[in-house]
Amino acid sequence: MDPVEVFAAGEKGRGLRVTKEMSAGEVVFAEASFAAVVLDSLSLQVCHSCFRRKVNPHRCAQCKFAHYCDRTCQRAAWDEHKQECSAIKQIGKAPNENVRLVARILWRIQKDTGLVSDAQLTTLDLLQDHLSQMSSEDLKELKVDVQHFYNYWPKKSKPVGEDYVTHLFGVMNCNGFRLSDQRGPQAVGVGLFPNLCLVNHDCWPNCSVILNPGRIELRALGKISEGEELTISYVDFLNVSKDRQQLLKKQYYFDCKCEHCSSGIKDELMTAVRDTDGHKPSADVVKAVTDFSLQAVVKIEEARTEGNFHEVVKLCRECLEKQDPVFGDTNLHLLHVLSIASEVLSLMHQSSEAAGYAQRVLDGYTKLYPPYNAQLGMTLMRAGVTHWHAGLIETAHSLVCRAYAILIITHGAHHPVTKDLEAMRTQTEMELRLFKQNESVYRSTREAVLSDKPLMMSGEQIKAT
Repeated sequence: MDPVEVFAAGEKGRGLRVTKEMSAGEVVFAEASFAAVVLDSLSLQVCHSCFRRKVNPHRCAQCKFAHYCDRTCQRAAWDEHKQECSAIKQIGKAPNENVRLVARILWRIQKDTGLVSDAQLTTLDLLQDHLSQMSSEDLKELKVDVQHFYNYWPKKSKPVGEDYVTHLFGVMNCNGFRLSDQRGPQAVGVGLFPNLCLVNHDCWPNCSVILNPGRIELRALGKISEGEELTISYVDFLNVSKDRQQLLKKQYYFDCKCEHCSSGIKDELMTAVRDTDGHKPSADVVKAVTDFSLQAVVKIEEARTEGNFHEVVKLCRECLEKQDPVFGDTNLHLLHVLSIASEVLSLMHQSSEAAGYAQRVLDGYTKLYPPYNAQLGMTLMRAGVTHWHAGLIETAHSLVCRAYAILIITHGAHHPVTKDLEAMRTQTEMELRLFKQNESVYRSTREAVLSDKPLMMSGEQIKAT
């Protein structure tokens, strides 16, 4: 059994705590999904079994909706897909992800009576649906999904009452966990994990959740004492306290009273303004640049969506000209634009400028995020790659090593991202050694590799092997 137990967590309801001391990087528990589906927008690009992105995936010949890496993934998914496959064929198209997930949950309940293993600590019946706290608009959308569900639910399947279906949509709305593709932070699917639903939120948590092949893992971010409550963050920390609280209230229906929200810890850094020799910009100037930044980001995102990268860079530079004299280095508006500029310049192979922006983002993130934070680790890794492409091998290797030190805790040694990072660490270490031995040889070798020219040493061509 996992070293966890359910306990009464006061006004938070139920919670989970550890029954023994845990160390940083330890897996507190792992859990397979009760049910999971690929997001509508990525249904043609992501395997419906392992949730990895796949170029030209294999399509189910029956429903023509589900896609897989290959026959192996298709066979592995058939037990869960067969009823879904028949239902999609019956109505001629797949419903949205919410309806597909609730249907999969119900087929699983009817098969396994709601408990799929001895390690499952709760049933879906006991999970909160928060229907009484939903806005009239949200309830209206939920009822539309319920109607779509009944259009989709096969007549040959066991009938299900509308109250229970509505309960499951409510549960999924506030307990569904977004699944990443294991190579980055972008969500590719959504699933329900009953034990994970019992882990309460804290803006500065002691655990992180990561998707490893076939399951989620709850990993300790530091020492957790016996009897201590387990917490994860439901939202990105990079929002000021009142914004995080509003997000949590809207999506999860509770008022966050964690230490960082109650005391506004880091808020001042996130809204920092430039201090030049004791002089700070006026409130009117700060408001004007803030308003300008919000409007600029809308235009930047539109240009990025259209793939107009030159326009994105132009808009980012214009915005940074306004922001730099006014905002401090940890201001969230500034960091957002710097992050976009670095990412797009990297895609345009303008690595030197991208590396400069990436370093500024890192300097800000390091002062804001917890030391072992997956987003910080991923940002360090991307910055390391950007510096590597810019030929800044010393900084690149240092950043890759810093990223590895974080992701080995948050993701574990066997996660695909950590394996990629280990390969990068080995390669940058080898290049750094060559750089320190003979910088000119390193530069000429690197230039030859990048331009696909023959390598030269002492005036003689080196044959490629």
